[in-house]
Formats: sequence, structure tokens, C-alpha cells
Amino acid sequence: MTINLQTIATEHRNENTMNLDQMSSLEIITEMNREDALIASSIQPHLPNISKIIEYCIEAISKGGRIIYMGAGTSGRLGVLDAAECPPTFGVSPDVVVGLIAGGEGAFIKAREGSEDSTELAKQDLIQIGLNERDIVIGLAASGRTPYVLGGLSYAQEVGCHTAAISNTYHSKIGEVAEIAVDVPVGAEVLTGSTRLKSGTAEKMILNMISTATMVGLGKAYQNLMVDVMQTNEKLRNRAENIVMEATGVERSVARATIDTAKGSCKVAITMILANCSYEDALIRLEKACGHVREAIMEK
Repeated sequence: MTINLQTIATEHRNENTMNLDQMSSLEIITEMNREDALIASSIQPHLPNISKIIEYCIEAISKGGRIIYMGAGTSGRLGVLDAAECPPTFGVSPDVVVGLIAGGEGAFIKAREGSEDSTELAKQDLIQIGLNERDIVIGLAASGRTPYVLGGLSYAQEVGCHTAAISNTYHSKIGEVAEIAVDVPVGAEVLTGSTRLKSGTAEKMILNMISTATMVGLGKAYQNLMVDVMQTNEKLRNRAENIVMEATGVERSVARATIDTAKGSCKVAITMILANCSYEDALIRLEKACGHVREAIMEK
């Protein structure tokens, strides 16, 4: 089937860069910077729908489900990237936020663009990870029409889980399939059709919103501190100490000792200090508070 690219918003030519090949480096990046400045305002009208997606994500994880991103090319890589950053930032299992890219993990490093044309491949990928009705599937496609994403969303609907679609075109095909559509046209790219530019930036901004607000909603923050950060290296050990110090006002030596007593958990250490309680009592308080430190320290 022949695709008419001229009908896809992300393939339109940018009138401001018709002489891109004659611009100096400074002129090119000045124009790119001007175009990038428009992205946030393009997303703003869609915040209510993004918020709905976040509520579904919180519900999914609270019930033992997962957030599953699906995409091809740049969109797929952005989903994989956001998923990969959740475990170290929020202390969740790698199985909680999953990124699927057309062509498999190898496509993250080396483009396998042909794999995006298969709807059946998406279904197989979801079957392989055991998609169930507790999950939410979020399809990512700048063009709004990627067959791999369409196939994944269609199968997810059959399974009965929540679905959402994020694109950079008007009235996207993936948005027609999903429960919630976030179609954010950001205008023609500086380099025609290169959706790793404004389209990719818009998608990354939206994914930042989804994963961050979801994890905050699940109790992964106290004030604006990432209290479930994993201490996998010396920098992160130092960050954990800083977090406990900021939250409680104790000295570094006390912060480190309490973190060690709390078996490496900043969240538990903060609760122990602010509620003046034992490790065991802190665990009980946090369980009753569903992991939210603010509620745990107020628990009677």
C-alpha cells in the first residue's frame, strides 16, 4: 500500500528553513531554538487528557499492573528510555514500566525501520510479556499511523486494558483506536520529516509528565524529594544522604546511620526520624499509608 506522506503533518515542509542547506551553523541552531520554544505551548491544551492517562497509570500499578509504552523508531526509543529511567529514579522493578520497540531491544541501538509495518509483531510482543487487563498500553507514533502501534493498541483493547495514544498529528489513527488521544501537532520540522526533532522533544516532555506524576501519585516522593532512589553507586549514596538530610534536618552521619538501619531505604529512614519510631514501626506506618511518607509520619 502506497502512503501519501503529504497528508501527514509531520512530513510537511517548514517554510522558515527552505534554505537550510545555505544557513550557517549559528543560523541553523537559532532557527531550531525558535521552533523548540513553541513545543510547551503546543502541549498545554492537552494537559487534561495527559492527566487522565496518569490516573489510569496510577490505577494500573496500584492493582499490580504495568505501564507499557509501544513505538517504533524515535518514538519507541523514547518509550524505552523513559521506562529504563524509572527503576533507578523511583525504586520500582524494571517490570513496572515497560518499553517495547518495533524490532526488539536491538532496534534501540540500530534502526530496524521495516519492523514498524507489522501489526502482528506488536500483538506477539504483548503476548510475550503477558499483557493483562490490569495494564495500560500507551502507543507512541509521531505520524499517528504506525502499524506496529495500531496493532498493539487494538490487541490491548481486546484484552480489556486501558489504552492511550500520543502523536504529533491532527486526528491520528492511533488516537481513534485508543481510549485517550493526545495529538500534539508541533508544526513542520526544521529538517523535513525528521521527527527526532520537535516531535520527539514533545513526546519526551509528555512521557516525563506521565512517569513523574504517576510515581509521585504512588508515594515515590516526599515534598519534591525522590525518596525511593536506588543507591547503586557512590553518587547515589551521597544523594540518598542529602535527601534524608533535606527532609529531616539531621547531620550527614545521622542520615547515613539511619539509612543503613533502614536497609538502604530513604523513605523508611525519613519516616523513622520524623515519626521518631523504630524500623519496624516505620514499615507498618508506610504500609498503612500506601507508601506515602507524609501520611506515614502523621499516622497515630
